[in-house]
Amino acid sequence: MSSVLPVVKTFACATNTANIMPDAHILGIETSCDETGAAVVRSGQRILSNVVASQIATHQPYGGVVPELASREHLRAIVPVVRQALAEAGQTYASVDAIAVTQGPGLAGALLVGISFAKALAFALEKPLIAVNHLEGHIHAVLLEQRQSGDADLHFPVLALVVSGGHTHLYLAQVHENLWSYWNIGRTRDDAAGEAFDKVAKLLGLGYPGGPIIDGLAPHGDPHGVKFQMAQIKHPDRRNQKLGDQKKVGQLRTEEDGPHFDFSYSGIKTAVLRYVETQNMKAAIEDRRRALGGIEKPTLEDTLRLCDRQTLNLAASFQRTMVNDLVMKALAAAREYDVRTLFVSGGVAANRELRATFEREAGMQGLPVFFPSRALSTDNAAMIAAAAFPKFLRGEFVAMDFSAEAGMALR
Repeated sequence: MSSVLPVVKTFACATNTANIMPDAHILGIETSCDETGAAVVRSGQRILSNVVASQIATHQPYGGVVPELASREHLRAIVPVVRQALAEAGQTYASVDAIAVTQGPGLAGALLVGISFAKALAFALEKPLIAVNHLEGHIHAVLLEQRQSGDADLHFPVLALVVSGGHTHLYLAQVHENLWSYWNIGRTRDDAAGEAFDKVAKLLGLGYPGGPIIDGLAPHGDPHGVKFQMAQIKHPDRRNQKLGDQKKVGQLRTEEDGPHFDFSYSGIKTAVLRYVETQNMKAAIEDRRRALGGIEKPTLEDTLRLCDRQTLNLAASFQRTMVNDLVMKALAAAREYDVRTLFVSGGVAANRELRATFEREAGMQGLPVFFPSRALSTDNAAMIAAAAFPKFLRGEFVAMDFSAEAGMALR
């Protein structure tokens, strides 16, 4: 497979020196949700360190992220995580060239921990400070992976599906002289895909985080055992609009110009609840929840042992329906906009069935599809440092009065 951004050409434009890449070390900081991350990435291409402090154990008893607890855990972890990232990279506070931090979207309190720490570092060290959109970070996680592989052949336009616990978005992406531009052509109307996985896992008493657990259980069930219908979303903008030759991604001026491919996952969550009620599964679910609660660190084998055939079929059918919806809509958008490359990123991109289905179906369309490694799929700071590098080349730094944007859009 071919991949990614024509790095040398683009950076040569920024430096005015052909084939020479500025050697810049960027310290990235990520605290948008429930993982404290710090990383050092050199020239947007090479990961020197990537440290993540997970909060799964903190939030596991609640079956989801508690914002106040997340902020508190970030406060505890951020200093040791940053120190470890610098040490593993062989860098110091003084030797890095810039500091990058997630500005949004995310949990406001969690974002403020990272931003406040990054501001203090930048001020004390007199280093440039770069604000990064978390969603752009997920897209650059794919680019970073491909750059590290040494393959720099990327064909535009690119369609990026960012799918995680808090986000389900489709973006058309272009780059011109290191300036990345994004057009949102799809979003979730309610629950994000990862949120639906977590809520269904909680409903079934399977534990947290739900995505990896359901992914592990699904191969043991019948994916056709339970029939689900996905919501059919009407898009008024599709009625009289077809993309002509003039409707290329680089010419789209607003998000309303072309067809949209939106998602909705609250309905399938409700359908799972109704199935549980009609099939009288609640007693077995409560027994499983209590049993898993008595195990300090339950494994997938522990959960599997506590699941009956009906539960496994339900999990497998739920996952198959979710995966098919994500793949179908992303590939429909790719055909409509005549994209030449597909990115799939975010925490849900680590799902094995999603990856396999995308590779099979996109391959049938002759469309190259790229994923980050599983380590770069979930929230991490390496992707933030990588996304900051084009901004570093353009001198796109922020003043000390910038703040968190919990609902920040990507454009």
